[in-house]
Amino acid sequence: MTEFTGVIAAVFALYFLFMALIGYYASRLTRSPADFFLANRALKAWVTAISSTASSESAWAVLGAVGMSYKDGLSAMWFMPGCLLGYAINWLFLAERLRKHSRETRAITIPDYLESHFHDKTHTLRVLSATVIFVCMVGYVASQFTAVGKTFDALFGIPYAVSIPVGGAVILLYTAMGGFRAVAWTDFVQGLIMVAGLVILAVVAVAELGGLSEAVRKVHAAAPETLTWTGNKTSAAFLGSLVGLLGIGLGYPGQPHVITRYMAARDTKAIEQGTWIAIGWGFLIYSSAIVVGICGRALMPGLQDPESLFPLAAEKYLPPAVAAVVLTGILAAIMSTVSSQIIVAASAAAHDIYCKALRREPSHARIILISRATILALGIGAMIVALTETRVIFWFVLFAWSGLGASFGPPILFTLYARNVTKEGAVAGIIAGFAVTVAWKVSGLSEAVIYELVPAFLLSALAVWLVSRMTAEKGEG
Repeated sequence: MTEFTGVIAAVFALYFLFMALIGYYASRLTRSPADFFLANRALKAWVTAISSTASSESAWAVLGAVGMSYKDGLSAMWFMPGCLLGYAINWLFLAERLRKHSRETRAITIPDYLESHFHDKTHTLRVLSATVIFVCMVGYVASQFTAVGKTFDALFGIPYAVSIPVGGAVILLYTAMGGFRAVAWTDFVQGLIMVAGLVILAVVAVAELGGLSEAVRKVHAAAPETLTWTGNKTSAAFLGSLVGLLGIGLGYPGQPHVITRYMAARDTKAIEQGTWIAIGWGFLIYSSAIVVGICGRALMPGLQDPESLFPLAAEKYLPPAVAAVVLTGILAAIMSTVSSQIIVAASAAAHDIYCKALRREPSHARIILISRATILALGIGAMIVALTETRVIFWFVLFAWSGLGASFGPPILFTLYARNVTKEGAVAGIIAGFAVTVAWKVSGLSEAVIYELVPAFLLSALAVWLVSRMTAEKGEG
C-alpha cells in the first residue's frame, strides 16, 4: 500500500505540473478578451470535441456511472442512449449554427449571443442569463472542490483543509493564466485520460473473470438481477426510470460550459469531424463504465458504496504505475468540469455584468486582469464553501444540470430554428426552466414521479413558444 501511495503521489504531482505548464503556455498566447474567453475561435476538431464532452461529465462518468451500473445492472444502461442523444442534439442541430451565428454577431458568451440575437438594449436577457449561470455554477464548483478533497482523503488520508486548497490552487492557476484556451487544452488531455482509464479497467475486469462468456456466467451466479433489463422493477417504476434516464440528454443543449466550445471552433470542418469524435468518446466511456460496474458485482460483491468500485478495482487489479494513471482519471474528470465552470462563471461576472451591463469600457489588458481576478475570487469563495462541508452545495449539484439545461436549451434552440421567437419568449423560457427545476426538486417530485429536467425542459419550451406567439401578435397588432 505504501508503494502504491508513493507511485500515485508521483503521478499526481507530474499531472498537476503538466496542467500548470499548459496554463502558462496558453497565457503566452492570450492577448485579447476574445482570446481569454473563446481562444480566438481557433479550436480544432479533436480539442473542440473532447474538451466539450469531458467538461460535461465531471466525476459522474468515472464514479457515478460505474456505481449506478454496479447497483442497477443492465437496467442502468439506459443512461447511455440518453447521454448520446444529448451529444447528437448538440453536434447535429446546435453546434454549427451556434458557431456561425456567434461569429456573425461577435458574441463570446451565451448572454452575449442571446442579447445580440434579440437586439436587447435593455440588457434584460444578459443580466437574467448571467444570474442563472452564476447561481448554478458557484455551487457546482464548490461541490467539485469537495470531490477533490474526497479523492485525496480516500487515496492518501490527506484532510480536506490541505487537499482542497492544493487541488483548487492548481485549477485556478492554469485557468486564470490561460483562460478558455488553457481550459480547452487541459480538458482535451483530461478527456483522453478519462476514457483510457475506463477502457483499460473494463478490459481488465472482463479478463479477470475469464473472458466475456465466463464473466456473464459469474455475474449471473453472484447477482442474477444484475443481468435483467428492468432490474426487477415494476413496469411503472421502470418506465419512469427509463424516461428519466433518456431525458438526461435534454440537458446538453443548455450547458454554457459545453456549448461555448462550439462557438470557439475554428470552422465547419472542425464541427463535422468533431461530431464523430465526440460521439465515439461518449460511446467508449459509457459502455466501459457499464462493463466495469456489472463485472464489479462478481469481482467485489457487497460494496457499501458502489461509487468506490472504480478506485478500489484499479488499486486491486492493476499494476501500481498503471493504476496511478487510471486513478488520475478521477481528478481529470473533476478538473475538466470545474475549470470550465469557473471560466463561464467568471465571464458572466466580468464580461457580461461588469463590461456590458454596467457599460464599462476598460482596455483589453484591464479586461483580462479583471477576468483573472474574478476567477481567483470565485474559486477562493467556492473553496471556502467546500471547506465548510455544508450540505447546501449538494442541493445545488442536484439541480444545476437541470436548471441550466432547462433554462437555456429551449431558448437557444428556438433562436436557431424559429423565426418568430421574441425576447419576451426567451425571458419566459429561462425563468420557467429555472423555476420549474427548483420547484420540482424541492417538492420531491423528482424522486416520486420523474427527473425534473424532463418537465422543466418541456415547460420552458412551451413558455418560449406561447409567450413569443402572444408578443409577436401584439407587436403586429
